[in-house]
Amino acid sequence: MTFLQRTTDVKRLRHWDIDMSMDYIYTSGIAGETFFKALRDEGRILAVHCPVCKVNQLPPRMFCEGCFTELTEYVDVPAEGRVAAVTVARVDRRGKPLPAPEVFAFVTFKGIQEGGLIHRLLVPPEAAKTGLAVRAKLKPKEARTGTILDIEGFEPVALQG
Repeated sequence: MTFLQRTTDVKRLRHWDIDMSMDYIYTSGIAGETFFKALRDEGRILAVHCPVCKVNQLPPRMFCEGCFTELTEYVDVPAEGRVAAVTVARVDRRGKPLPAPEVFAFVTFKGIQEGGLIHRLLVPPEAAKTGLAVRAKLKPKEARTGTILDIEGFEPVALQG
């Protein structure tokens, strides 16, 4: 049967059960590369600005999701953000209990109209709450590799030294 022929009889369909190994490379793209290089090299978090919609978007992307304009203007994200949503993980991705609960938050920033960052919140579960003012805690510059894990997590502003 070719691709142009149709069948409504599932008994005529054929398949093969095989295991196929595939190698692939997933790139972060131009906008992601700019974001991760600034994070790694300068400790800066960047968003993009849409000149048509007049909005800043985080994480950065190549095209505005509202008007499809190509985005080339990067802006600094403020150092301080606010926890917009929080969750506590007590099991890992396979359903096994974690040694200690891990707190994750969606952090938004003033001046960033669309998006934010989801990352670890470096507080005990009972201290995790929406509205909490936080800052990114970065790894030391020499330990950064150009991934989102260059941010260790977000900690309350009061804990900054």
